[in-house]
Amino acid sequence: MISVVIRARNEIRWIDRCLRAVSLQRLPVSDVIVVDNDSSDGTLEVAQRWGARIVNISAADFSFGRALNIGIEAARNETVAILSAHCVPVDELWSHYLAIHFGAGGDQSLCGVYGRQEPLPDTSDIDARDLWTTFREERMVQRTDYFFHNANSAVRKSVWQHQPFDEIINGVEDRAWGKVMLAAGYRLLYEPHARVYHHHGIHQGRNEGRARRVAQAIRFIREQL
Repeated sequence: MISVVIRARNEIRWIDRCLRAVSLQRLPVSDVIVVDNDSSDGTLEVAQRWGARIVNISAADFSFGRALNIGIEAARNETVAILSAHCVPVDELWSHYLAIHFGAGGDQSLCGVYGRQEPLPDTSDIDARDLWTTFREERMVQRTDYFFHNANSAVRKSVWQHQPFDEIINGVEDRAWGKVMLAAGYRLLYEPHARVYHHHGIHQGRNEGRARRVAQAIRFIREQL
């Protein structure tokens, strides 16, 4: 069985499509937690219609890592998938390809799996380029490369309990976690068949404010962790 933690803030455009796709998985998702950050556009009402459990985090308390930690703590299963509310699983095998690597007989050194992100037809060329060049066709075990992406990923809850996501860093908490876990002897895995659509991509085009925030966080990871 698998739990899914979804971070959301005013995602009325996407949350219904996201949850519908989660509900159609061949490997049933028995537990869906939406961690909501002060949505005011109907996101919560849609999530409740799909039977998701709602966990609230205020804007004052929000950090990317804290929102995930709250959601994973509430999860009922050992395998916990993480999904952004504006990401939509491409097919009914998404949860299977994330969870299979944590199954019986799996590599116990594996702490996290992340999947492929694909553009939609109306995704900007800049974002489509970034997605196509970042997310490859080949499955890969990472022993030194700590790139990890929580728009579409999964972790072992028992491992996460010993090393939650950083709640202070201002973004890319996934890469910060990946670097710490690899240093501790764990492995990450990129699974290209666990696919989601991600409309605005991983860099949100030419958003200078986001670029500045992410660059500062990555600089901290490179120099301090």
